[in-house]
Amino acid sequence: MTETTRLLKNVGARLSSGARGAVSRKQTPIVPSDNIAGRAMVLVIAIMTFLSCLTLGAVTLVRDTASTWQTQISREATIQIKPDEGLDMDAALAQARDIAAGYNGVLNANIVDAEATARLLEPWLGTGLDIESLPVPRLVIVTIDPTARPDFAAMRAELAQNVANATLDDHRTWVDRLVAMARTTVTIGMSALALMLSATALTVIFATRGAMAGNGHIIEVLHFVGAEAPFIASQFRRHFLFAGMKGAAAGGLAAILVFIGFYWWSSRNMATPEADQATALFGNFAIGPSGYIGVGAIVIVIAVLTAATTHVTVLSYLKNVDTAHPDTM
Repeated sequence: MTETTRLLKNVGARLSSGARGAVSRKQTPIVPSDNIAGRAMVLVIAIMTFLSCLTLGAVTLVRDTASTWQTQISREATIQIKPDEGLDMDAALAQARDIAAGYNGVLNANIVDAEATARLLEPWLGTGLDIESLPVPRLVIVTIDPTARPDFAAMRAELAQNVANATLDDHRTWVDRLVAMARTTVTIGMSALALMLSATALTVIFATRGAMAGNGHIIEVLHFVGAEAPFIASQFRRHFLFAGMKGAAAGGLAAILVFIGFYWWSSRNMATPEADQATALFGNFAIGPSGYIGVGAIVIVIAVLTAATTHVTVLSYLKNVDTAHPDTM
């Protein structure tokens, strides 16, 4: 009965303060500031927010990396000339370069010299290669203006007519496959993020209801002494909004620390083979401003979701109380 007496006195002070104005003494919170259920709910919200932010960061990283790959590939084309008996390779390379450079939309055309070609083959054939003695195709790298692409069909036809054993690869097949892969990856990632947010929403709902179940006697006392449903709901909404913000902020901050840790690791190990492979696939593990903005948005959404769920839960609980005890009204 001690807790009930305290609640009655506190409610009386709250209700009377609305008519008299501000009271001179500090009011005791209607909703208990801390309990086991509330701490558990904050922990659950923090964990689910952390997982949601990690999912969002992974989707952002894959999307940005795929966009970078697509941009880099689409800016270049390759002219390949296969060696043949009696073919003057140097003259053929120079002619192919001049043909490509004469088209609108070509920014530059460079011959990959013998030394550079040998370096490209070193991982497979070792050092000290004599490129001239091996049947190795030679390349001309054509740099393209992404805003005004050249007429590849006409270039391909002119090369076939004037340069023996020359083929043009505009990387269209690779670009199309990369675009399809990027779209599929982003779609899968966004679907996973949607499922994670849905799981977070359901977890918040059940965690909030579980926390509310421990405070049911408080709600009944407040309601029976005359406190209106909106007033009671506002008290619980504010309390659980702060709890949701605390848990969501903790989870979001933990995710940001993980992103910063990965970025720091990739920067410190840039020269190692493992870091080179990871950087080639995923960049420098920087999610960019959009990723951090997304983390902030997730934190806000989960905090607001917690408060809204609490508000609806309290009103639903009071409605059930009124239905079960109509004589108290």
